[in-house]
Amino acid sequence: MSTPPDEPDVTPEDPVGDGAARDIEQTEHVENTEAGQNTDAGRATGDAAAGAESEEPAEAEGPRRRARRERAERRAAQARAEAIEQARRDAKRRLRAGSAEPQQGVPRGAIRGLKMVLATFLAVVLVVGLGLILYFTPVMSVRDIEVTGIAAVPREEVIDVAKVRLGTPLLQIDTGSVAERVAAIRRVASTRVQRQYPSVLSITVVERVAVVFKDFPDGPHLFDRDGVDFATAPPPGPLPVFDVENPGPTDPASRAALQVMTALAPEVAGQVSRVAAPSVASITLTLADGRVVVWGSTDRTAEKAQKLAALLTQPGHTYDVSSPDLPTVR
Repeated sequence: MSTPPDEPDVTPEDPVGDGAARDIEQTEHVENTEAGQNTDAGRATGDAAAGAESEEPAEAEGPRRRARRERAERRAAQARAEAIEQARRDAKRRLRAGSAEPQQGVPRGAIRGLKMVLATFLAVVLVVGLGLILYFTPVMSVRDIEVTGIAAVPREEVIDVAKVRLGTPLLQIDTGSVAERVAAIRRVASTRVQRQYPSVLSITVVERVAVVFKDFPDGPHLFDRDGVDFATAPPPGPLPVFDVENPGPTDPASRAALQVMTALAPEVAGQVSRVAAPSVASITLTLADGRVVVWGSTDRTAEKAQKLAALLTQPGHTYDVSSPDLPTVR
């Protein structure tokens, strides 16, 4: 059987090509049918003839199938070429990225950690160095001592007791020790010492305030609300006499009498000329006009103070608030 001549490559979209392909397929079908009918008659030709007939359809591949196969081969070749080109681009990209990365084997996290350690070390060195400079050099030294809160205490006495030399670096000054030395002054109740950079040492003083006084052979002694004898001087104003046997901050009778004085309303406390406490349970007040207040003990002191302020508006000589539930006026 003769092989049909090759026909031009026609794409499936070409209507002319499709018609030609159909005609060729019909021709091949007829030829194959005739060959099948002649097979029984020609069996004696042998195995060689049968082999030739079996190979003939492969050699007689139609144009449409050949076109499809060629297109598939072209697409495969194009895909392979694109894959090769993509692989080349990826290789170049990896090569460029590898040249910009740090040396293989050193993680980025480790490098960041080393940088942080180095930065911390440099910061510590800087702080320590700055501290040493400020501590041992007069860059920030005392050029002025500022004293506030004083009235009766001379400024010179405070500076002398503080014992701080001008020119001393501020960081070398123990502010706690300075405060303790200044607080040892009799008239001083409390002290606060602060560094004010760059060159000032501030000393804030709270002086004791006289609440009562007591006459002694060497003169009148002033006592504050805590019973501290802080000065030997004339009373700074009309203060009540402190009539106790052993006045002082540790004496129970003294503490009881002073507790009463600090509980009184200001307008009542200003009228008291004497506070007597022979014991903690028998406190009496004498007013400037001669009236007497029987206070008793320090129990319910705040309530007694309120009752007394109301009773003093009534005429009388003796005002008894020892029992605040039943205050009396005689």
